[in-house]
Amino acid sequence: MGSSKFILKIPLLLVFLFGLPSLAETPKAVFLPHQKEVLFQENTLIAQDLILEKKSLEEKKIKVFAIVTGYSSTEEETDETPFITASGKLVEDGIVANNFFPFGTKIKIPELFGDKIFVVEDRMRKDKLKFHFDVWFNEKEKAKSFGVNFTWVEIVK
Repeated sequence: MGSSKFILKIPLLLVFLFGLPSLAETPKAVFLPHQKEVLFQENTLIAQDLILEKKSLEEKKIKVFAIVTGYSSTEEETDETPFITASGKLVEDGIVANNFFPFGTKIKIPELFGDKIFVVEDRMRKDKLKFHFDVWFNEKEKAKSFGVNFTWVEIVK
């Protein structure tokens, strides 16, 4: 009789030890090599040097190291409306696609284009990284010859 009570208590003990959620302390700050500081706010990870507020952009230049490629308005590179961007605008010189920054974000790619300003108006496939920019070209051959570039991108506005 004593051993049967013990056997009944084992599952209860296992549920108590492993089945109940436990609270873990959230770190206040974490340092990553490509960012100055990363903070947690509630359950959200906040990258302090990437917050897109007008005030912070005026105070300092935000730069990200990114992959920069080219694309053109062909159906194999876009959807069934190759001349209309994801934001609804017609393609034109100075448009870039990016999946992280909001539409209308202005950027510069100084090492490749000097002071020319580009505007994020399009999106890429979902599997592309957040720091991947696709520059629009009016001809497929120009986009192909542009190649794959790794460079700094400045966020202007």
